[in-house]
Amino acid sequence: MKADDIPVAHTPPGGYGQNFPPLILGGCNESLAEGAPDLRGIWRAVSAIRGGESVPEGDRLLSYTERIEQCGNRIVDCGGGTIADARADGTEENGVHDVSVFDYVTPIHVVASYEEGVFVLRPVGIPGIEVRRWLDEDGHMVWTRPDMGGIRVVLERVSAPQ
Repeated sequence: MKADDIPVAHTPPGGYGQNFPPLILGGCNESLAEGAPDLRGIWRAVSAIRGGESVPEGDRLLSYTERIEQCGNRIVDCGGGTIADARADGTEENGVHDVSVFDYVTPIHVVASYEEGVFVLRPVGIPGIEVRRWLDEDGHMVWTRPDMGGIRVVLERVSAPQ
């Protein structure tokens, strides 16, 4: 099965709740796109910095978990109750067209790409903002987000790619 054979997934009204939705790209056997970091699996935050300072114990960032699926140049990121499903091809047309994690209502449109081993998201109409995910030398995923006070989260893979 190829990525094109699977319908694009969207966040259900109100978010998907406490449990991840069923796999979206399950059964897809297309090889990852050239230059794509292998981010597949479930990831749990192990440390976070906001505004240059370590976040204190109990901060919600430290309880953050997300699931990433990849197939071909398609990537699906489930986290915070939302489903971000896109082709990482640098086009607005094939980017994320879903809702904001902040209210599950506000539409978002985000261009996705793989650039030198980094998964990059650029919200349409918000110049200069890039959300980035990549693997560090220890196999952790690093997630940076310049909004929300400029966060940098390090996550460990807690389940193998599915």
